[in-house]
Amino acid sequence: MMKQDLLQIYADSFRSNWDLPALTDYSGGATLTYGDFARSIVRTHIFFQECGIKRGDKIALMGKNTSSWVTIYMATITYGAVIVPILAEFNPADAQHIINHSEAVMLFCSDSVWENLDFAQLRAVKSVMSLDGSRLLGEHPKNSGRVAKALDRVAGIYASRYPSGYGAKDISYPRLPKVSMCEINYTSGSTGFSKGVMLSLNNLCGNVVFGIRQRLHYRGSRCLSFLPLAHAYGCAFDMLTPLACGSHVTLFSKPPTPRLLLKALAEVRPNLIISVPLILEKVYRKQILPQITSPRIKRLLALPIVRGQIYKSIRRKLVEAFGGCFSQIIIGGAPLNPEVEAFLLKIKFPLTVGYGMTECGPLISYTPSAHFIAGSVGQTLPEIMHSRLSFPEGHETPMTMVSDGREMPVGEICVRGENVMMGYYKNPDATAAAIDAEGWLHTGDMGSITPDGTIFIKGRYKTMILSASGQNIYPEEIEAKINNKPYVGESLVVERGPRLVALIYPDYEAMDAAGLTLDKMQPVMDLVIKEVNASLAPYEQLTSAQIVPVEFEKTPKRSIKRYLYK
Repeated sequence: MMKQDLLQIYADSFRSNWDLPALTDYSGGATLTYGDFARSIVRTHIFFQECGIKRGDKIALMGKNTSSWVTIYMATITYGAVIVPILAEFNPADAQHIINHSEAVMLFCSDSVWENLDFAQLRAVKSVMSLDGSRLLGEHPKNSGRVAKALDRVAGIYASRYPSGYGAKDISYPRLPKVSMCEINYTSGSTGFSKGVMLSLNNLCGNVVFGIRQRLHYRGSRCLSFLPLAHAYGCAFDMLTPLACGSHVTLFSKPPTPRLLLKALAEVRPNLIISVPLILEKVYRKQILPQITSPRIKRLLALPIVRGQIYKSIRRKLVEAFGGCFSQIIIGGAPLNPEVEAFLLKIKFPLTVGYGMTECGPLISYTPSAHFIAGSVGQTLPEIMHSRLSFPEGHETPMTMVSDGREMPVGEICVRGENVMMGYYKNPDATAAAIDAEGWLHTGDMGSITPDGTIFIKGRYKTMILSASGQNIYPEEIEAKINNKPYVGESLVVERGPRLVALIYPDYEAMDAAGLTLDKMQPVMDLVIKEVNASLAPYEQLTSAQIVPVEFEKTPKRSIKRYLYK
């Protein structure tokens, strides 16, 4: 159990950083200081009290990254209620299922989200509030207008309780048991089933304290929050950790396309960037790859003296494109393409890759960029998490080569420690299947672990393919090679009987630039398969490419729904 108390960390932070900027909406609006933010939280606490919200009640929250979203999240957990963040991209049917399954009694959502929900289908919800303003969107008739009345009373109650104004000395958050559930975060259903991950105050505290110890954020630092805060990764390190440190968080609610995102990064100039691989991979393919593969640059790169200058120039331009002030970019949420990683490390770009999952709120492993080992996902968090491998009974233990040339056994990665969830909400069978009797969480990821706890991921256990010769095939590794080829947008390697087939969604932008149409792409993709096969083991050989003309269906977290293409 962590020594620190999560809610008291925030009470201390808000007091000591009272006059510093806390939250700014990138799309416009005034900046809230930590004092303004604390006042918004206490007003929300009064509103909850007047609405009859009790500790342990569930509050659902659905919308994009805004200061109002952050206020409701923080007000809920500091009140002692349970927050249920829902990705704004969830379709209405899935969102309504989550709201009902969680037994949320109140919903906060943006007006655009509310337009597509059916209040009559929200069984336990007594009222719905707008995140776009302090407005009541709907209230159940049996609630007798209690929420509407509460809205009218908040200002008067606030004034009577704090006649001299609410100041830093007035901040007081409850001292709750550290094992208290404070969040239910629903997985996005990449395997076809969404589960509610129960996270305790201690689970989140483990993530936050580690972030503080590593100085990922610090007093006065700048943060651009562009990953969805309803996702555990963005929530922990673009909101929870910076607010515990006194950082200034700018909330980016637009679609994070490279063009819009690079513009925002240049303006905010954050001191740390956390990202998913897609952003860096797009920048690499669209801006860097065309440079280094041009005949002239390829000739120059063959000259050792010139090569260093070219790499230095690319690194300088890339660092400036991402704002120029960041200490490192931390990649998480999905594997980074090995070719992209190798090139960025070659030019000494400040990059590191971490590993986690919603069930750990999310962090499992991380190494600062200065000590990052290529091909790894960092070191198991010292003093907070522990890791080991599990080997299926009756199966021969396969071996793999890690970056330093050592052969390591491959097994399922299991973790135990402060960050591991309480379980799946109302799903004891799924909990028992995920967490064994000794408290080890079986991640479903296959990989290797070095003696110092550094983790190397091979692929998902459920996607692993067993060849006719008994060899383990990890489709993710093959897909990474395919995705680096020209005219490939993304790919999926699947079994078709005894054969391996690559489903490929083309890069239409690159096709248009080259004057290619879809009917001319099959020979191009056949050549891609031939080139990729040259780098694969005999048992991994692809037999054909099948062009998929429409983008693969994805979860709100942008993971391909593999189960749809088996």
